Amino acid sequence: MNSFKKIVTLFFLSCFLIFLGCKNSEKTETTLESTSENTQSSTLNKGQAFIEDESAEPNALRLAINSPDHTTLVAAVQAAGVENALVNVGPLTVFAPTNAAFDKIDKATLDDLLQPENQEKLAYILTNHVAPSNYPIETLIKNVEKDRTLYMASGQYLEVTQEGDAIYVGGTKIIASIKVSNGWVHVIEDVILPKN
Repeated sequence: MNSFKKIVTLFFLSCFLIFLGCKNSEKTETTLESTSENTQSSTLNKGQAFIEDESAEPNALRLAINSPDHTTLVAAVQAAGVENALVNVGPLTVFAPTNAAFDKIDKATLDDLLQPENQEKLAYILTNHVAPSNYPIETLIKNVEKDRTLYMASGQYLEVTQEGDAIYVGGTKIIASIKVSNGWVHVIEDVILPKN
């Protein structure tokens, strides 16, 4: 009779272990499915530009997104797919045209630039507004004094000039300067179009 109890106990114990194994297998499958879904959604928006960061000092892209005067610039950056260029750890300097600066461009031309087939051309124009270096106003003034040009991410060089207290880069006036976590943003009055 004692052996019968042992057999029954072993039988129930085996059933219980099989049940636990099935449950763990279901959890593993669910975890794998959810990990796969998270991976798929995260691959759609890659790069530092898509990381949510509520730090005290915004990066250049976050500053533009939060500025009502730069909605056209943000739309252009997104259309060109160059968001990551503006959140690069830097240091970098962004010359940010205002909405009014974009309004100076013929509407048909601007609309055409925002089309998907012109993404590469738009990206080239926008990278002509980014210098891969740290240029606060004091450094720009030194560049004027030494007659130095600025190398831009587009591969172009921009001239820096001064008229009175005003600093001009690529022929457009800097109207404000803001320190950001990855460098500087200088707000400008015009879009800087590449020479070629």
